[in-house]
Amino acid sequence: MRHILIILFSACLLALGACRREQTRPVGGPPVVPVSVARATEESVPTELRVVGTVEASAIVQVKSQIAGELVRTGFTEGQNVAKGDLLFAIDPRPYEEALRQAEANVARDRAQVAQAEAALARDSAQAQYAASDAALQTELQKGGLASRSQADQSRTNADVSRASARATQATIESARAALSSDLAAVDRAKLDLSYCEIRAPISGRTGNLLVHAGNLVKVNDVPLVVIHQIAPVFVNFSVPEEQLPAIRRLSANRKLVVRVASQDDPGRTASGSLSVIDNAVDASTGTIHLKATFENRDGLLWPGQFVTAVLTLDTIRNATVVPAETVQAGQRGQFVYAVKPDNTVEIRMVTAGRAFGNKMVIEKGIAPGDTVVTDGQLRLYPGARVRAVDAGKIGSGPL
Repeated sequence: MRHILIILFSACLLALGACRREQTRPVGGPPVVPVSVARATEESVPTELRVVGTVEASAIVQVKSQIAGELVRTGFTEGQNVAKGDLLFAIDPRPYEEALRQAEANVARDRAQVAQAEAALARDSAQAQYAASDAALQTELQKGGLASRSQADQSRTNADVSRASARATQATIESARAALSSDLAAVDRAKLDLSYCEIRAPISGRTGNLLVHAGNLVKVNDVPLVVIHQIAPVFVNFSVPEEQLPAIRRLSANRKLVVRVASQDDPGRTASGSLSVIDNAVDASTGTIHLKATFENRDGLLWPGQFVTAVLTLDTIRNATVVPAETVQAGQRGQFVYAVKPDNTVEIRMVTAGRAFGNKMVIEKGIAPGDTVVTDGQLRLYPGARVRAVDAGKIGSGPL
């Protein structure tokens, strides 16, 4: 019996020791956290100013009539693109054709009067020449006692009358020529008025709503018939802080500064243009300077009145350390990133972040090119956590 008790006691001691060893055996290491990672790169980063701008047509023309009459035809469709010189409207030309015919008839009459006056001048000049010769002859005869004094006086009088008649005819010719010039001008005016019966596009652009329809009477320089916006090229207006003005002026003096814009509803489509106008004064109420950029807009991406995101490229930062923008986190002590060490654990690096461009960010201090940083999955991390790199779409689906 004693031996049995000893054996049972030994068994209990062995079981108790086994239980203690089981309790002190580690259950396992900390879980591996799946994260998305990227490497910091060295790039040339453009210095950009990103602001909101508005699109403005490069030219806006209100098409009006320069003559009065009935609008008989419209040569375009509302909202249609038209080229310079395209027919837009036609006004009844019949009154202006009649005015042209009358002016041309007056010109023909004036030319006949000029010809008649020139013939009369030739006759009067011949008579004056004959009268002058006869007066000279009679004067010589009187000196020789071969003609009476009265005959000589009569000859001189006849010569004076002939000369005066010639001068009067010359004045008639000048008057007829003046009338001819006036009527020629009336012909040109009538032709001009007749040409105004066809109203053509003064610029290339896009028409708006038709404001006066065919059949209506229009007046001279009255209400607009249609408004045309020139959208190729097109302007984009935007403002930047006044402290950027010295750099903009310095750089724009040597080259054209590039401006890129994207519509706010479709950021993927962009257009490139160049800075064309720097306003001549700073807006004291906002502390900004107004700028204008010109875009060819051949594809019609930009539309007058549209709000766009304008990006003005000033200069380029070379050899900058760049990471994805989502890498940088905000903490109580400032901005930081999770850097992955060679043993696949992470550490917190306090960084000094520079400017952002696109979906990237410049790191001025704290990260060097080639360092591996965590871009997604930071919420599960802590200093010293072991990580495993996975695709960004798989984060959150794997076991912890």
